[in-house]
Amino acid sequence: MLTLIHAPMSRSGRILWLLEELGAEYDIRYVSIRRRDGSGGPDDNNPHPHKQVPALLHNGALVTESIAVAQYLTELYPGSEMGRPAGHPERGAYLSWLAYYAGVIEPCGTAFISGMTQSNPVLAKGYEEMCAHVVATLDKQPYLLGATVSAVDLMLGGALSWMRRLLPESISVDRYVQTLTARPALARAREIDSKPDGFHD
Repeated sequence: MLTLIHAPMSRSGRILWLLEELGAEYDIRYVSIRRRDGSGGPDDNNPHPHKQVPALLHNGALVTESIAVAQYLTELYPGSEMGRPAGHPERGAYLSWLAYYAGVIEPCGTAFISGMTQSNPVLAKGYEEMCAHVVATLDKQPYLLGATVSAVDLMLGGALSWMRRLLPESISVDRYVQTLTARPALARAREIDSKPDGFHD
């Protein structure tokens, strides 16, 4: 059985979305986390080493960090369009974008949102190069890998649905966000996330 360690209105919402896209059978363990506004705090019921989310339990194995969880899940469901199994022609691009999201998009985006790019030209350059790469990719194709959605799009699309200003103004990016946020699996995930009793159907 899969158990998602999850806090409502957090980054683990993207993994909830992915689980719904995969049609997976799973449980949710709701935990509290330290919020940016100072509320919340570490939860002893959370197995994540830093008491953060997401974390995933599967047959005794603990998987943490969004990108690792996304890759783990898509490899459990190799027939889903969300992943690209070994031998798939887009496997290289899939792994590259997963790593790029964690290693470049999130750090550069965080630097921009926090205002650090305004005073640090190196960070500003990195942010500009990241934006140019992502926007150019979406200018030529509907998703990061090409014509078909993947878990990488859920990672980026989930972030953009909460903070569109992470990337500059772009018709292509706006279309990308609108397409992703219209997916039925996201609506299901948001409904589950909003249930106060912590259960899902």
